[in-house]
Amino acid sequence: MPRTTDERSSPTVRRGRRPAGEDTRGLILDAARAEFAERGFDATSVRAVARRAGVDPALVRHYFGSKADLLAAGLVPGGVDPRAVVGAVTAGPRDALGERLARLVLDVWDTPDGRARLRAVLSGALSADPAAAVFVDYLRRTVFGSLAAGLDAPDADRRVSLVASQVVGLLVTRVVIGLEPLASLPADDVAALVGPTLQRYLTGDLAGSAVEEHYSSHGE
Repeated sequence: MPRTTDERSSPTVRRGRRPAGEDTRGLILDAARAEFAERGFDATSVRAVARRAGVDPALVRHYFGSKADLLAAGLVPGGVDPRAVVGAVTAGPRDALGERLARLVLDVWDTPDGRARLRAVLSGALSADPAAAVFVDYLRRTVFGSLAAGLDAPDADRRVSLVASQVVGLLVTRVVIGLEPLASLPADDVAALVGPTLQRYLTGDLAGSAVEEHYSSHGE
């Protein structure tokens, strides 16, 4: 029976061992970026990504777990895994933790490739695009959450939320909007300026702050 046009044009899913040297993870990421760009987050499925990459859907889940994690992986430039360098942030003096975190964020995303990826997703933060929310959740869970857990500080969830708001606000104003003079300041200067605020959110005393009063007024 002759195959239809759709069947002839659809990639063939290759099962089993893949050819030596083939970057399966890279193939999946490329396919995912194309699917997200064409269809958006909600309409993209793991099966569609797998079909485009020519792999079994189980391989997509093996490498990335969920669709949200797959999107987040596509947002990190140069194959850098921020989770892998969180240990370096916590390794130095505790009183400079905030500045090191700011430096990490800028090192990863304040680059030509990183800026391009952030503009593609954080522009949606201004219009409630689900992809922007996924990116923020990625930062909360994989970077800031693991960092706060290692500090053993009280109110970890609250601290992580505050850190996320500061970092995402920084990236939006510096990279997406290009607000001057912040947009053209050297990264070291930005880290030095933002660091103390992140430091307070991570390790400082939040009691008596507006945040504390808000939670107290809600019965916490």
